[in-house]
Formats: sequence, C-alpha cells, structure tokens
Amino acid sequence: MITSTANPQVKNLIQLVKKAKVRNEQRLFVVEGIRMFREIPEGWLDRIYVSEHFMEEESHVKVLQGKNYEVLANHVFESVSDTKTPQGILCLVKMPDYTLEEVIPRENAHLLILESIQDPGNLGTMFRTGEGAGISGIIMNRTTVDVFNPKTIRSTMGSIFRVPFFVTENLQDILMQLKSRKIKLYSAHLQGSVSYEEPDYKEPTGFLIGNEGNGLSDEIARMADTYIHIPMAGKVESLNAAIAATLLMYEAARQRR
Repeated sequence: MITSTANPQVKNLIQLVKKAKVRNEQRLFVVEGIRMFREIPEGWLDRIYVSEHFMEEESHVKVLQGKNYEVLANHVFESVSDTKTPQGILCLVKMPDYTLEEVIPRENAHLLILESIQDPGNLGTMFRTGEGAGISGIIMNRTTVDVFNPKTIRSTMGSIFRVPFFVTENLQDILMQLKSRKIKLYSAHLQGSVSYEEPDYKEPTGFLIGNEGNGLSDEIARMADTYIHIPMAGKVESLNAAIAATLLMYEAARQRR
C-alpha cells in the first residue's frame, strides 16, 4: 500500500491530473469511477489505483480479479482525485491516436467540427450527445480545451472510448479537405438566415460550432456552405454551445432515421 503523498507514483498521478503537457508526454490520461473503469476498452488500460475504502466492498474486489492494481491509503487517494467525492478507483489509460481517415467515413459522414471550445464540460457533453446522435466523429482545432482534461473525460460518460476524434493545427485546411469530399458544412451562426430544420442532412454533413463567448471566427464561419440558426423565443440570443450542437446533431439523426 502507498501511504505517502511523496511517493513518486502519487506525484506523477497529480501531474497527470493537472497538466496537459505531462499527459501528452506520457500519452496517458486519467479516468475515475467504477462505471468508467468498466467501459475502458481492452488494450487501453495502463494502470489501476484504488483506495483502502474501495477494497472494503466484496463486489469491488471481484471487479479487480485478475488485474494488477495499487492500493492507496484513503488520504493519498483523495490527494490525487479530481472529484469532491472520490469513488475510490482511478485508472491511467493510453491515449487513442485516430487518423483523419478514421474520423471521416467514406460514406454518409456526420461530423461535429469545433473551434476553440473552452469549457471541458461542454466538450465532454458534445462527445456524449454526439455518440447518442450517431455522429461519425469530432474534429477540433488545437485551441479547443484538452479532450483529456479530467472534467472533459467525466462529462463524456464513457463516450470518449467510442467516438473517434481528430485535433488539427490547421482547421481551415481540414475544412478544405472536407469540402473536396463533398461534405456539406453548416455554420451555427447568429447571422444565419436558414433555420436549422430546413437543410437536408441526409447527405454527408459537418456542423461547425464556435467558442462559447465569441462563436465561430469569420475565417472559419465563411468556409461553410450555409449559415444556420436556431430560432429563439423571448429575449434569448443564443444557446449554450453544447446544447446547440446537440440540437443540430439530433436533427440530422432524425432526418436519417
């Protein structure tokens, strides 16, 4: 059992939780909770850490049968956990490395394309609702919040393991590639003159969603084939980015059904 927060493994865990740079260097990210642990794909799992308290339940001991794990004293586990009420199990998971070809299917693409999303909860929710809506994958620029941020991972509720994604240094270049493949691009935009319910999303489609505060940059928005908007009642100007993305993805899913 590890009983000291000065232990090198514990220090490394804290760094992996807090710093994207360390995660990228080690190609590992942190997953917490029993449900998320059960959903980790075979071959992705690197290491398991559990608390003393976690091991007090027989069902937890059974879950760990046949697996190598390290037990942390309760106070040590709390020091590495990113949650207020730790469930007592934390895993290091190998980062997936998708190619653009794995994100863009040859037929019937349904893509979510993100520019500079900053809230990890929003990004995680987009993964979760994107999986529910049956999207092909997510493309995001480098200034979007780190997909492996622990808060993002929690918000995905396991979808991080199943929705392919691609992070690009040059979003404009990627959009040009999508257009060359006859994928229609739609910018969610306050200046949109077309209601989001009007276009035909049964054809290959990509939805562009911008930063929570500023929306899409002019350079990226202009690359869309159509500006679309979500009609608003009352004095509401716009919706939360994750909610707007969800409406668009599910409209495409509805049409395709």
